[in-house]
Amino acid sequence: MHTQLNLYQQRINQYLSLKVSQLKQTTCPQKLQEAIAYATLDQGKRLRPALVYACGEALNMPLEILDTPAAAVELIHCYSLVHDDLPAMDDDELRRGKPTAHIQYDEATAILVGDAQQTLAFQLIATDGHINDHNKIEMIKVLTHAAGLNGMIGGQQIDIDSAGKLPEQSALERMHQLKTGALIQASLLLGACQHPAYPQIKEDLIIYAKAVGLAFQVQDDILDITSDTETLGKPQGSDLKADKSTYPKLLGLRKAQAYRDNLVIEAKKALQRLPFKSDFLWDLTDYIASREH
Repeated sequence: MHTQLNLYQQRINQYLSLKVSQLKQTTCPQKLQEAIAYATLDQGKRLRPALVYACGEALNMPLEILDTPAAAVELIHCYSLVHDDLPAMDDDELRRGKPTAHIQYDEATAILVGDAQQTLAFQLIATDGHINDHNKIEMIKVLTHAAGLNGMIGGQQIDIDSAGKLPEQSALERMHQLKTGALIQASLLLGACQHPAYPQIKEDLIIYAKAVGLAFQVQDDILDITSDTETLGKPQGSDLKADKSTYPKLLGLRKAQAYRDNLVIEAKKALQRLPFKSDFLWDLTDYIASREH
């Protein structure tokens, strides 16, 4: 799995580097170009693009028609991290072991970087000559829903409003399904939506994505307690410091770990119902729950 993940990471990093370097041919100010590159080309885990590629490859689709949706979902993810780190939000100074964008540059530039990453994601889809107009519309629908009011942004607002409170588990799940799970779900749908079988497999992809997305978030919450700043690449204990609602805080560490493991089982059951076999997605499900950063 790690070999395949590395290949996906290399591919998306090269594609993103190409698209970011093309900004030099535009009127985009140099400082903004540099800041966009800093916040985009930082060798993150690239799990969302990997899901796009893996789902598309499992359906025997060429990687060339998956590059743009993979880049688009990663740009949306990168923008969300830049804005999450801002002083008005999580106020973090480290991201993936580097100073966050507003620390490296300034707060106003970081806001513009996030705005630029978001709009660039949709520009890439709209101008890709390998994707037909019908599929472009579907991709834009999937991505706007996942990133918008009823997805990531809505989840972020719930997260802000719940600081210092301890919601019920169902409320916490809803928040994370929106804030984190929506983009993971979008990644799988973006990988499949150009295939004729898309309408038939969409429901099970969503079920798989919801389970795996929640497992990812639960493990994130667990790592905030059990890992360290060097391994995480961001301040350890930042959720605790911000008095955020987390699964260990709600359930206790041991029950949170058991809940994560049950979500992995649920995700694998959905994966088995799909009309294709993907060793990568199977192994990635285990990796998401056992990762250390």
